[in-house]
Amino acid sequence: MVDTNRITGAAKELGGKIQGAVGDMTGSNRNSVEGRAREVQGTAENLYGQAKDAVGDAADYAADAARDVGGRIRDAVDDVAGSDGREIKARARQAQDAAGDTYERAERSVRNAGREAYDYADDAYENGGRYLRQGGREVTHQVAEHPVAALLVAGLLGYGIGLLIHGRD
Repeated sequence: MVDTNRITGAAKELGGKIQGAVGDMTGSNRNSVEGRAREVQGTAENLYGQAKDAVGDAADYAADAARDVGGRIRDAVDDVAGSDGREIKARARQAQDAAGDTYERAERSVRNAGREAYDYADDAYENGGRYLRQGGREVTHQVAEHPVAALLVAGLLGYGIGLLIHGRD
C-alpha cells in the first residue's frame, strides 16, 4: 500500500507547480515564489513517503526470505527423516546456518536502506525548509513593494479557487 505522504506530497507538488506557473504568467513574483516553495515541500514529503515505502518493502522481503529458509529447513528434515540421526543433525545445522546468514544479510540490507532513506528525506526536508524561508522573505519583499498588485493577485486566486471548488452554476 502506498504511503499517504507520497499522495499528499505529490498533490502539494502539483499545486505548487500550478501556483508557480500562474505566478509566472501573471508576473506575480509572490505567487511564483510561493508556488516553488510549495512544490519543494511537496517533493520532500513525497520523497519521505517513498523512503518509508522502501523500508517497508525491505522488511517484507526479509520476512519472506526468513519464511522461505524455514520451509527449506522443514523440507531438508523431511528428506532425511529415514537416515540416521547424525545426518539429520548435520543437515539441520547446515540449514540453520543458511537461515542465520540469510537473516543477517536481510537485516543489514533493511538497516542500510532505512538509514539511506532517512538521510535522503532529512536532506530534502532541510532544503525544502530553507527554500520556503527564502521564498517567504522574497514574497514579503514583493508584497511590500507592490501591495495593490499583491491584493489583486490574491483576490483573483481566491476567486479561481472558489470556482474550482464550487464549480460554475
